[in-house]
Amino acid sequence: MPHFDHSLDLRLDTLRAQYGGGTLCPTECIRRVLAAIAAERPEIWITRVPDDRLLTQAAALDRLLSQRGAAVFDSMPLFGVPFAVKDNIDVAGMATTAACPEFAYVPAVSATVVGKLLEAGAILVGKTNLDQFATGLVGTRSPYGVVRNALHPDYVSGGSSAGSAVAVALSLVSFALGTDTAGSGRVPAGLNNIVGLKPSRGLLSTRGVVPACRTLDCVSIFAATVGDAWTATQAAAGYDEGEPYSRTLPMAGVKRRGYRIAVPAQPEFYGNQAAQHAYEASLERLQQLPDCHLASIDFTPFREAAQLLYQGPWVAERMAAVGDFFTDHRQAMNPVVAGIISQADRYSAVDAFNGQYRLAALRRQAERQLQGYDFMLVPTAPTMPTIAEVEAEPVLRNSELGYYTNFVNFFDMAALAIPAVGRADGLPFGVTLIGAAGSDHMLAAAAEGFVPLWQPANAPAVPVVGRPLPFAEASIQLAVVGAHLEGQPLNWQLLERGARKIESPRTSARYRLHALAGTIPPKPGLERVVEGGAAIEVELWELPLRNFGAVVAEVPAPLGIGSLELADGRWVKGFVCEPYALASARDITHFGGWRAYLEHGMENA
Repeated sequence: MPHFDHSLDLRLDTLRAQYGGGTLCPTECIRRVLAAIAAERPEIWITRVPDDRLLTQAAALDRLLSQRGAAVFDSMPLFGVPFAVKDNIDVAGMATTAACPEFAYVPAVSATVVGKLLEAGAILVGKTNLDQFATGLVGTRSPYGVVRNALHPDYVSGGSSAGSAVAVALSLVSFALGTDTAGSGRVPAGLNNIVGLKPSRGLLSTRGVVPACRTLDCVSIFAATVGDAWTATQAAAGYDEGEPYSRTLPMAGVKRRGYRIAVPAQPEFYGNQAAQHAYEASLERLQQLPDCHLASIDFTPFREAAQLLYQGPWVAERMAAVGDFFTDHRQAMNPVVAGIISQADRYSAVDAFNGQYRLAALRRQAERQLQGYDFMLVPTAPTMPTIAEVEAEPVLRNSELGYYTNFVNFFDMAALAIPAVGRADGLPFGVTLIGAAGSDHMLAAAAEGFVPLWQPANAPAVPVVGRPLPFAEASIQLAVVGAHLEGQPLNWQLLERGARKIESPRTSARYRLHALAGTIPPKPGLERVVEGGAAIEVELWELPLRNFGAVVAEVPAPLGIGSLELADGRWVKGFVCEPYALASARDITHFGGWRAYLEHGMENA
């Protein structure tokens, strides 16, 4: 079936611009989405929100937009954005089936992540098809129908989050929730040429999610762009007191000086030369980036850990997830899924502990392999089978698709799948960035810079992965006045420490600003005076308290960190200057700030 062109760009930045500019309203957006859904493949969906209810919700947003204007986007960053939810995630009042009708129940409360997205203004369109009980990487194990690939219908869509990925790839929604235990949030992204963000475990709450392997499960996000995936993550993330596996994570900052990237020394493609050549071409383009260093590592510990997921005692955790339902209703289950879960009987509690010991040893080996690197880059999937090939050998083909994904949650890592150089045979190909827990923002910022290397036509004109997640740890505010300002030569020292810009205030009228002599890069010195001062423009940044000492250690004489008074009376930490350096400095107070001096006064120095 050809893709229905409903002439609507559902990327978040485009929708916001159209809503804000008055060229589109939420009601018209939903009308077009409904028309597109009606013309597309019904197997994508298990349950849909009724059309009249969607239009009523959209009309309410129309009124809110007319009342508040663009200010509505500040409190509702996903205002009027259509999204979908994998049907193993609860939505109040809608059946959760996990692709097994006999298992279905109707929850009274939505999953935590769904509630957060609705509060952010997103419009839920429906619940999507999946490999039953989220067991599979193919998208073919569902009584609701095989979910075909969005671009090439003879091929698998990838699973288990098949419907969510295809709904995004066909522009039926802006983003969609999936889950990821062994790669279900990444493989479908790679096979459908979209973005799949698998967060660090516990970053997004799994309360209200039917578990697959509860100790490993993550809620994942599919989107057309990295920026859209990150915006949805920002809205959905947050500590959930009611979810035992939710946690607060120290987050890594972004990189601004190039990357140290590990790649498998002998990548596996199971004889698929088209995928291998696409991967090699992607690496060649990546190496064109200045100061981007790639090096090969031994992939053995990652490969061996991946094998443990379905060839070790963790398969018993899938039995724990379905509970008595397996015993009482096995005949109602997909036979491949039931066969996998039934392997739980092979393992004892002793096997489970021995598996943990083996996994710990492999994780230590993997950590040694990745020491000194910012992240690892791998093919998202080594091959792309047809539906017929999967039906002929369902377990083998599925196992091959998990070669680069199964180990990630075992090793407590974050991952982000993005499109890369396409295959010569016309099929899509993707790569995945994999980093330590808490590297989510760094991976997103890196991936956003990589995508234009391969698909410049689809890349956003302006980077949008700017702000980190809200701090879930102790932080400190720091006022910067010169080379650490946004866009200036030393701003990377803040970004790599996870800092975010809060505002651009002025100091109290008790300061003078001087251009210091002989500093590289050029820097100003801020002097507090008793009289004759002025208000100087600064930027206020917030960074994790654990990284404050590293920033202070990099401050060279005659500069230092002291206390600054802002115009509103607040006192914050900020850059100050030792008096001896001011004798040879140029007084530039009349410019009102370092930026104005750089733009209008530096050439006359």
